[in-house]
Amino acid sequence: MGGLRGKVAVVGVGMIRFGELFDKSFTDQMQEAYLNCINSVDKGFETKMLDAAWFGQWSGGILGQGAQAGSPLASGIGNMHIPITRVENGCASGQDAVRNAAIGVASGLYDVVLALGCEKMRDKPSVESLIGVGGGGGGILGYHPSWMLGMGGPSMQALYATRQMYEHGVTQEDFSRVAVKNHYNGARCPYAHFQKEITLERAKAAPPVCWPLNLMDCCPQTDGAAAVILCKAEIAKNFTDKPVYVWGSHLGIDHANYWDKKQFVSILSTVRAAKGVFEMAGITPQDLDFAEVHDCFTNIELMHYQDMGFCEMGKGHLLLREGYWNMDGTLPVNPSGGLKAHGHPIAATGVGQICEAFWQLREEAGARQVKLNKGLGLTHNSGGPGFGTAGMHILSREL
Repeated sequence: MGGLRGKVAVVGVGMIRFGELFDKSFTDQMQEAYLNCINSVDKGFETKMLDAAWFGQWSGGILGQGAQAGSPLASGIGNMHIPITRVENGCASGQDAVRNAAIGVASGLYDVVLALGCEKMRDKPSVESLIGVGGGGGGILGYHPSWMLGMGGPSMQALYATRQMYEHGVTQEDFSRVAVKNHYNGARCPYAHFQKEITLERAKAAPPVCWPLNLMDCCPQTDGAAAVILCKAEIAKNFTDKPVYVWGSHLGIDHANYWDKKQFVSILSTVRAAKGVFEMAGITPQDLDFAEVHDCFTNIELMHYQDMGFCEMGKGHLLLREGYWNMDGTLPVNPSGGLKAHGHPIAATGVGQICEAFWQLREEAGARQVKLNKGLGLTHNSGGPGFGTAGMHILSREL
């Protein structure tokens, strides 16, 4: 497999605060994130410098914004003269938009490109956002008749959570500890949906959603947008003296249907994405300074510690109790607050994680800044029906 090291750099990032943004239209969100992105480029940037763009967008539906492919982004940024491709790949849509943008640069075809993710999750009822138009588009429940029988996110995760408890001795309190950690981090992030700490007692006492998971174990439905500018590594210093380099990018795949799976204590799409991204980057999990990890539910973050090789199988929750994954721990996970506190506007999530990694590696993360040793960070999302897709990137402050 070929690599990206020495080929691709991130030179600008921008996002908006995630949340229930009823006062902003889809285009408002997109434009604000894009303007924040180009204004972040230290030595200046103009839209005409772009050669191509990738637009991550999941919830467009049959007749929604996303159905127009790249047109909404072209209108939003005011550039009709470049190719723009819409990317939809479940919860990994944002990571995949960045992956395709990086490939476009690494191939030599383009010099400077944009990846932008945007979602409006809160301008329609929760059920509609899942079912989609006529039950057949824009929502997870339109995938297969079984989803219409109540197989939504919490019930899917409960299958994993109960198995984690049975096989690994994980407790409901361990799930709550993840929520407490990520809300602590989110309280220090100005872009997070929830910017308030919670106590372990409050997390444990939250109303049940689908046993053993309660309200504090579930990420919110969130609006948001985020954007990144990538370019050839050799021209990065034209834009900034502090570029961040893409060392690895990979997409892992697994069965979408639960009846095809062999076990429920690991997300195999994440395992495969991790294997590919670490091989491409030429590093090990122990080289990382921090990681932004998919935590749509608290129990899945515990699985991902192990899926990505951060620790031995069945040990993630034990290290959690010791503070290993805290912001000041050995390997900080989700310094942004994660999906749990930062929010999960599907395709914007992964692009937003790239923004967070950019700020962390440039030591511009303020109160949530982690300690850097080797200057390496990881971003990760997994999702889609049955967690059939996972996207991952490794970024470095060194070429």
